[in-house]
Amino acid sequence: MRSEIVERMRGIYVIVDPEHTNNRNVIEVAEAAFNGGAATVQLRDKISSKRTIVETATEIQKLANDAGSLFIMNDHADIARIVASDGLHVGQKDISVEDSRVVLDDRQIVGTSNALVTEAQESERIGADYLAVGAMFPTATKIDTRPAGLETLTEIRAKTSTHIVAIGGINESNLNAVLAAGADSICIASAITKAEDVEAAARSLVKLFNNAAISKENT
Repeated sequence: MRSEIVERMRGIYVIVDPEHTNNRNVIEVAEAAFNGGAATVQLRDKISSKRTIVETATEIQKLANDAGSLFIMNDHADIARIVASDGLHVGQKDISVEDSRVVLDDRQIVGTSNALVTEAQESERIGADYLAVGAMFPTATKIDTRPAGLETLTEIRAKTSTHIVAIGGINESNLNAVLAAGADSICIASAITKAEDVEAAARSLVKLFNNAAISKENT
């Protein structure tokens, strides 16, 4: 069941964060991303109360269900369980994959953040359902991120078999290079969530991803 959910993640994975939406409503931004064809939306909220996050997450999960897409909760395993999100994303300093499994139900996936090959290998060993690898390029969306780059992504692809979501500073100018380095999904934040037209930006990047994926399959 979890493997089927991960396969549906293939495509554009959007992070919505109230600090990076140009003061627009997070739920509306998420809806626009889904309407533009995003395969996955993750809610990352470091500033709101837990009650507010639960309310927001509940609405985004409904939108994901309606769109036939996925919703991932960042950090909060309890909220992920409460709203029955499709999954949870955790960083290297957050609750562990093993501890997350105690809270989540069996169908919910867990992804991890990884900047090093050794981190990705350990994440795979302990059962992460997907590996977020980055930052690929400099990004202003998350100031405490660590660099990984295309070479690290290529090495992780060669040394793991788990679904890889590349993240960090990815946009239309470099998406093809990231896919060529081994990513299965592309995680984007500000290039979509800060765009004047969120839906159009998502649709453009989804089209670019799909075309690049087809070209990759044919080579």
